[in-house]
Amino acid sequence: MPRPPEGPARALVKGTRAWRWTLVVGVAVLVAIGIVLMFLLAQATNNQTFYERNYGKLFALNMVVAGMLLAVILWVSVRLVSRLRRGKFGTRLLIKLALIFGLVGVVPGVLIYVVSYQFVSRSIESWFDVKVEGALDAGLNLGRATLDTLSNDFGNKTRAAASQLAETPDASAGLVLEKLRDQLSASDVVLWSGSGQMIASAGQSRFQLRPERPTAQQLRTVRNQRVMTVIEGLDDPQSAINNAKIKAIAVVPQPSLGLLAEPRYLQATSIIPPTLVANAIAVQEAYREYQERALAREGLRRMYIGTLTLSFFLAVIGAVLLAILLGNQLARPLLLLAAGVSEVAAGDLSPKPALQGKDELGGLTRAFAEMTKQLAEARAAVDKSMGQLRAARANLQTILDNLTAGVIVLDAEGRIRASNPGAARILRLDLEAWHAKPLAGIEGLEAFGAAVQQRFDDFLSERSPQGPDHWQQSFELNTAHAGEPAANIITLVARGAEMPGQARLLVFDDISEIVSAQRAQAWGEVARRLAHEIKNPLTPIQLSAERLEMKLSSKLQDGEKAILEKSVHTIVDQVESMKRLVNEFRDYARLPAAELKPVDLNALIHDVLLLYSREGDATRGAAQVPVRMELDPAAPRILGDAQQVRQVIHNLLQNAQDASEGRPGGSVLVRTQHNDTTRRVRLVVQDAGAGFPEHILKKAFEPYVTTKPKGTGLGLAVVKKIADEHGARIELKNRVENGVIQGAQVSLSFGVAS
Repeated sequence: MPRPPEGPARALVKGTRAWRWTLVVGVAVLVAIGIVLMFLLAQATNNQTFYERNYGKLFALNMVVAGMLLAVILWVSVRLVSRLRRGKFGTRLLIKLALIFGLVGVVPGVLIYVVSYQFVSRSIESWFDVKVEGALDAGLNLGRATLDTLSNDFGNKTRAAASQLAETPDASAGLVLEKLRDQLSASDVVLWSGSGQMIASAGQSRFQLRPERPTAQQLRTVRNQRVMTVIEGLDDPQSAINNAKIKAIAVVPQPSLGLLAEPRYLQATSIIPPTLVANAIAVQEAYREYQERALAREGLRRMYIGTLTLSFFLAVIGAVLLAILLGNQLARPLLLLAAGVSEVAAGDLSPKPALQGKDELGGLTRAFAEMTKQLAEARAAVDKSMGQLRAARANLQTILDNLTAGVIVLDAEGRIRASNPGAARILRLDLEAWHAKPLAGIEGLEAFGAAVQQRFDDFLSERSPQGPDHWQQSFELNTAHAGEPAANIITLVARGAEMPGQARLLVFDDISEIVSAQRAQAWGEVARRLAHEIKNPLTPIQLSAERLEMKLSSKLQDGEKAILEKSVHTIVDQVESMKRLVNEFRDYARLPAAELKPVDLNALIHDVLLLYSREGDATRGAAQVPVRMELDPAAPRILGDAQQVRQVIHNLLQNAQDASEGRPGGSVLVRTQHNDTTRRVRLVVQDAGAGFPEHILKKAFEPYVTTKPKGTGLGLAVVKKIADEHGARIELKNRVENGVIQGAQVSLSFGVAS
């Protein structure tokens, strides 16, 4: 059903939604501005320096916001004028409501601003009183006078104490200093020589390695004034309470007979009471802060009035904007009804929008919407759409069920939401049992699931609009389960893409056969070229060695002749060995296409084993390993090439006897078994050797992979190639009993001839 054109009523609803969003944004902006203004007022009260430093920036920011709101008001006004010129219904009502609400907001705002302006101007002047300033000044002078009195008194006491040391020699000065320290109530007393050397001390200086000496300037002052006092530790208010002290230095009078003796100086230190220091610092800080505020009161007044003016300006603009928006909210139902009536008059009976308000105007719009009576047609259209959707979903499911590739739908956490039978066939699992569970939690698929999840995360985090919409990667997966071959490795090529709803699509296919065929073809080409390049020089090498023996044997002594013959014999033997190797390369590279005919597999096994029994011990020691047969007499003929199947049996028996050689009680077992259900005949060859290492199991069928010291690594490669030509399934595994490897087993499954 074609979608009807959008009518005026529906467009009006969209327009009202835009107005509603504008209202929300406007209120949010006003709230933000209020927070900023509260921040400005708080900063003006608590941190005037910060406020003055950033006042210009904050004021400019608020002016920008105010300009934006004013621009919105102008834009709304232009729209209203345009609607009025076009004669749209409800425009005059909207303008009237906006003017009423605007006046209601602006007139009280002007009155409040005038009163607040006068209040702020006069209140700031009343903060600074002459009596408060005089009291602070008197307190500061009192503290200074108290400290000066203490300093002078302590200096006089120190001078009097110095006269008691006039007749005291340096050697006994320490005991006298202890008495003087108690007499002066000093924390430290030191007797200095005229050269600045400490003669004796009592108090804290006794425990100091290098006590502080009086400066030369201080000593000159003491000689002129006989005594001097210094107040120390008041520079830093933080530590002055505990470190403030009075230091007095006085000249020790010389004895009457010691005119040429060196002058001595008595230094006494007294701690100022912490309470007195704390009170003095408090008065000084209060006086300093009062003076700063008194000097900056004009700037503070300007800032308060500027903030108040800006607040009033923003409030007026916000009131006008809200007046327009609220007027639109009241006029919207009438405009909606007018647009709906126009659509019905034009023949459009589609469902009409209605307001959900609880007032009479909202109820009127809902009643008008019910008059259209188009719900039945809409329901029919929905039912038809749902039917089409179900049909499309069924078609898609049919396609997925018949795909040979595996398809899995995952959620963002890697849990399985859906899968097709192809995925269960490739992974050899019943994925329905793992629905809504993580792919990485399936036994045997932990590494695969984790790698897929990581690949999806990397792709989604690194994806760009110009980049690909999917990722692709190959994986090697071991699908072996309990009782199955330990190295059942398959190669998957997987592709991932993102779906709506944060779902993830994983599509993969088994390309093991393609990879194996590519490797076999590549190795065949290598073998062909290698055989061609090696075979050409072998015959000249052999002929040259034999010619050297023929020419030189008659000219050499017996010892040297024996060495020559032995060397030539070694060269000829190695050349023959390389020729045999080249022939094997050639056979692997030029393996003819199989001519599939009905073949009796049991008869072929009998023929090959008869050949092995005739070889005896003279030609091959490995023939001593016994070969046992367990042939299924009910096995039908298979479809194969007799010559190539014979070569398969021969290669497998040779490998089995080589592996079982030297093992006590070792034997080789050849078994055939017919499965009537699958219509296939299975050939199994078991040895009693040491089995295959784990790294060999994964690539045992690749050319030149061998565990024998003199092996070429082409035996199992030829077997794999022949099996592929026959469409046979081949498996390789170790036979394990009680955790101990008992040997290896190779099995091939051939199709039955019809």
